[in-house]
Amino acid sequence: MDRKKTLSLTFVTIIVGFMLAIQFQTVQQPVVRDTRDTWELREDLVKEKELELKLRQEIRSNEEKLANYETERKQNKEKALRETLEELKTEAGLTKITGPGITLYIEPLNEELLFGDTVTSLSADLLKRLINELNLYSAKHISVAGNRVINTTVIREINTETKINGRSLNRLPIEINVITEDLNTAEKLYNRMQVSSTAEDFFIDNLRVSILKPRLDITVPEYEDPIRIRYMEPVKSDKGGS
Repeated sequence: MDRKKTLSLTFVTIIVGFMLAIQFQTVQQPVVRDTRDTWELREDLVKEKELELKLRQEIRSNEEKLANYETERKQNKEKALRETLEELKTEAGLTKITGPGITLYIEPLNEELLFGDTVTSLSADLLKRLINELNLYSAKHISVAGNRVINTTVIREINTETKINGRSLNRLPIEINVITEDLNTAEKLYNRMQVSSTAEDFFIDNLRVSILKPRLDITVPEYEDPIRIRYMEPVKSDKGGS
């Protein structure tokens, strides 16, 4: 029984000693007080105000940068759309083009070479065959007697008269301008047309195809007539604007 009392007393003594030590430590650490005077407080306040002003200026600057970035992004989008529109118009033949290429002339044969009567018109089939051959040899843009040839161009014969885009080709010689990718391609086209069998077909019809040397300043006019789009309508957007 004495042993238990001794242990209990020892345990209580330890707890009391621990509490006294904590209290003593708390007393030894005084509360730190702000000893700055009024002027020092004002200086600190001014510094805080300056820091706040600087932060506001940085925020305003960043907001202006974001606005400029957004404006530039929109302008770039509009610029890209305009460039795409110009490319599409060029591909569709709605713009005047100048570039490297060749010029061909279709004209009657000299009288001493004629196989019959003098020819005053050009066959629609011969013209279509010539244009197909030019396209086969990498022609990009073609005009016939000042008429732009596009994908929807119609060449046909009406009452023995050949017409292109509804306009008559009733005068010889007929000038055909052809633009290629570059001067090298134009030279290849020139060489191929020099040995083309199509020229022989023109010769049989008392016509001659003259091919001029490649140049860098061949001009093809824009397509003048309105392009009619058939069997096509805008796609309807889904609900929600998507």
